[in-house]
Amino acid sequence: MTSVIRNLYPLSCPLKQYCSFQTPKSYSEFHFSSSEFFHSKQSLRQVAVSVSFNPSGNLDLSLYDQDQDAGKPAPPMPPKEGRYEVVIDNDIIARLDLSPFHSATGITSSNSVKPKELLERTIGFTINYRREDENDPRELSEYPDIRLWFVRVDAMYPWLPVVLDWRAGELARYAAMLVPHQMSMRMGVVFNPEALELFVVQKVFVVYKWLKENDIPMPRLKAKDMARMLGFGIGDDLFDLIDKV
Repeated sequence: MTSVIRNLYPLSCPLKQYCSFQTPKSYSEFHFSSSEFFHSKQSLRQVAVSVSFNPSGNLDLSLYDQDQDAGKPAPPMPPKEGRYEVVIDNDIIARLDLSPFHSATGITSSNSVKPKELLERTIGFTINYRREDENDPRELSEYPDIRLWFVRVDAMYPWLPVVLDWRAGELARYAAMLVPHQMSMRMGVVFNPEALELFVVQKVFVVYKWLKENDIPMPRLKAKDMARMLGFGIGDDLFDLIDKV
């Protein structure tokens, strides 16, 4: 599948000389774009990354919703076979209980983490959330209690994004749990641009260090790929700077 890439307004990355907004290397797997987002209250034109999820939590992204020739997005990828599946429900979420994560992944302490195995198998989440009002139109990423559970697991394991099942949309859904966003009927999840930038750069710092500490081959490439999945290109200059510290 091919798509036309158009430059609109560059995101104001906190490290402009090191990162830039890009599109993913493979449109057959994902469709990301920079879309024009109009803020009605301030009449300011901003850039947002639009991410849409189907009910299964997979990605369904398009370049420009208003374009007739944008083409249909690639079919969502199924969960990776053999991945670690973390199943959570209302009770687990309400108690901020991380035991399902520990049970599914076998991670019981920092010494029990097996980075190479996690990277190979990947991790996914099944959220069995029962709404009090069945007519509640909110998406899962709009429920504060669900988001709080993900905030806790991210605080405990900040390197988690790099071992998620990216192709099945787990990285983008994880980001939606942690990054401020709005829901759009036309564009799906519309992230706050600056918040997304900060999230991506912070995770690059964390992930790159974690990969190096665990002797994972090509840590720069893996960190770059993670950022690219959320629409950002990271230059080698940033990693050179980190390595000098």
